[in-house]
Amino acid sequence: MAYSLGYHLVWCSKYRRPVLAGPVAERLRELIEQKTVEHGWSIVALEVMPDQVHLFVRADPTASPSYIANQLKGFTSKVLRDEFPHLRSRLPTLWSRSYFVGSVGTVSAATIQGYTETQWERPWRKGAAS
Repeated sequence: MAYSLGYHLVWCSKYRRPVLAGPVAERLRELIEQKTVEHGWSIVALEVMPDQVHLFVRADPTASPSYIANQLKGFTSKVLRDEFPHLRSRLPTLWSRSYFVGSVGTVSAATIQGYTETQWERPWRKGAAS
C-alpha cells in the first residue's frame, strides 16, 4: 500500500489562556513526540505557542484526523494536568473542545511547514513571545 497523508492540526488552550510556556511547553512537545512515535506517525513541523499548538503530521490511512487530534489532546491533557497542578486550578479543562485540521493536497507540504514554522513572526504575535 502506498500513501502520503499529511495533516495540519491546530488546537487551542481553553479560553485561549497563555498557559503553554516554559516547562509546560517543553513537556508538551515531549508528550506529542512520544505519542506520535507510539502510533507510527511522523512530525513534519511542531510549534507550541502560549495559547495554541500547530502540528503538521504524517499518518497512515487507518488514523483519521479526528483520531489523531483526540489521541494527542486527551493524552497531553491528562499528563500535563497531573504534572502541573496550576493547570487544574486555572482551567476546567486544558484544551478547548474544537480543533482545526487541514489535509495536505492543494497546498503543498512545504507551504504548511513554512506557515507553521513562522507563527512567531506574525504581526499580532510580536511581543507575545516575551
